[in-house]
Amino acid sequence: MVAMPDLRSDKTDAGVSLSGPSGVLPRQDISKLVQRNMVRSASGQFVESQFQPASLDLRLGERAYRVRASFLPGPERTVEQVLAELTQDEMSLAEGAILERNCVYVVELMESLSGLPSTISAFANPKSSTGRIDVFTRLIADRADAFDTVAGGYTGKLYAEISPSSFSIRVRQGSRLNQLRFRRRAGGQDEAAGFRLSDRELREVHERTPLVDGQVAIRNGLLFSILLAGDREGEVIGYQAQRFTDVIDVDRVGGYAIDDFWTPIRARRDRRLILDPHQFYILASKEKLHIPPGFAAEMAPIDPTMGEFRVHYAGFFDPGFGVGANGAPGSRGVLEVRSHEVPFLLEDGQIVGRLAFEKMAAEPDALYGQIGTSNYQGQALKLSKHFRD
Repeated sequence: MVAMPDLRSDKTDAGVSLSGPSGVLPRQDISKLVQRNMVRSASGQFVESQFQPASLDLRLGERAYRVRASFLPGPERTVEQVLAELTQDEMSLAEGAILERNCVYVVELMESLSGLPSTISAFANPKSSTGRIDVFTRLIADRADAFDTVAGGYTGKLYAEISPSSFSIRVRQGSRLNQLRFRRRAGGQDEAAGFRLSDRELREVHERTPLVDGQVAIRNGLLFSILLAGDREGEVIGYQAQRFTDVIDVDRVGGYAIDDFWTPIRARRDRRLILDPHQFYILASKEKLHIPPGFAAEMAPIDPTMGEFRVHYAGFFDPGFGVGANGAPGSRGVLEVRSHEVPFLLEDGQIVGRLAFEKMAAEPDALYGQIGTSNYQGQALKLSKHFRD
């Protein structure tokens, strides 16, 4: 692994080049944005562990605002202007604070952007550990008309909208709930679709480096199915969140007993599960996955053609995720599942989602599993890092 350069955001190196192939920027190119002072930190410094293979962890700032409703500022307003209208309460995160379930909060992030090139845009998603405790979080930028996206050329603050659903959470300044990725595009390249591999390209990648451990299904992306059958009847194949639990501290790793927060779901003889629309589930894909070094992948959170349910909050897969013995696919996709409006029947092996693959602008200098913050390499069914195995 190549060591990160000076990570002070107040030190500008204008000689660092940002040119290169189109695609998702790897961590060494994200560090160049920091060196050029295009990604800044309120503390004046970044921590090396923020730099994931293809993203930058974002940190909560010092104040949280409880608001009446979720919002987008639109092209004429800043987030600060909307907060002046919608804020119900304001709290300091310096010593930590509890964000209550079923409430909506907005927190200014420690990171901000300054003069991104017009060819480099940014997009965000929750971290895996955030999605697995049913915390809904999205990025908001000033004058934005869409969540989780930042247009090329942006200068301004960044905010996280946070809404815990199953569990109340304790956070503090510096807690990391979401992450930011960057795309560099060529002239005329579409902002999103232009980066995705076609089905033909995806089949060619699979022939060179298997993406799944069994028969591959590719249709507008890589299809994956649900695992509801165990090796024996009664084996744990999922978890359902309990409704009235203690608070989860998002920075406390391995600090909680599973039984205090989750009810195990055991394999049934009929290999079925009916999703209750009022419940949250952790389940796993039937396939084991592998994301090759030159690619990143994103799971579509909702695909109405497969059913009215969400399969993922944190659907981004880093380059190198899932590599097993001899390079074979070795990690299941863990699914954060919530049905919408009505009960929905799932059966073992049922197709529940798809992965869209994108090219990296370059291979990262450290892949998933090669840095200390890779908590889910080699996973089967696995809860978030907060729970003891």
